[in-house]
Amino acid sequence: MLQFGPFSSATLALVFGALIAWRVPHWLLRDAPAGQRTSCAGLVFDAALVGLVAARIGFVLRWWPDYLAAPWSLLAIGDGGFAPWLGLPVAIGFALWRTHAHARRVLRRPLLLALAAGCCGWLTALGAFTLLAGPPPALPDLALTTLDGAPASPMAQHGRPVVMNLWATWCPPCRREMPALTRAAASHPEVAFLLVNQGEDAATVRDHLARERVDSRHVLLDPQQRAMRATGARGLPTTLFFDANGQLVDSHVGELSAARIHSILRRHFGLTALRPAQ
Repeated sequence: MLQFGPFSSATLALVFGALIAWRVPHWLLRDAPAGQRTSCAGLVFDAALVGLVAARIGFVLRWWPDYLAAPWSLLAIGDGGFAPWLGLPVAIGFALWRTHAHARRVLRRPLLLALAAGCCGWLTALGAFTLLAGPPPALPDLALTTLDGAPASPMAQHGRPVVMNLWATWCPPCRREMPALTRAAASHPEVAFLLVNQGEDAATVRDHLARERVDSRHVLLDPQQRAMRATGARGLPTTLFFDANGQLVDSHVGELSAARIHSILRRHFGLTALRPAQ
């Protein structure tokens, strides 16, 4: 996934699709009164907003036990937790409902076409960004160390899925997501979770883990930040999901909720639900 400053390619693709959907009514209704164009564009915005809210609610309900364990993560929409299978039909249903009255029937066709164009623009932008990103990086062969100074390498985990999280103690979202990652690691021993600290020494990391009461078994040190260069990571935290063959299958820049971790593990590796936090 490409990263443009603080924005991911997925975010920019969504914005691109929204702009197309907003402009389509102005083009289709260019010969109609200005009030109709404005009204239709407003309905596009309303339908898109309702669809996004429904998609978020659908995702939350799907992974409710994880959100119940950490209620604050309900608002953490930056984790990308949405259910398009619910959001899209809700948006269409809302559009049909708002144009059922005879006075607004003339807006139904351009409104539905605008939503369809927006979806096509979104998917096209996603495809274009994927091509621009090039082939995904493979699991890197890095010379890392444990907190005790023993050598370690991600390649030692070849043959099973790997979740590599790049983090630092000074990074607030890194600290917030670490309990969810350690719980996931405890629930799924068949997956190698590597929490690779970037640029800090063992004493600093050990003190932080002790203070926060975080399990240190999965923590590795990368004082030269080689992992960020090898994977092309642009910021912290970055979480990379590799399959058993060492191929990158998913990635996320920014904080991940337990529900989002769970959904990625299930989609790519077919793993069962995480145990709720104790």
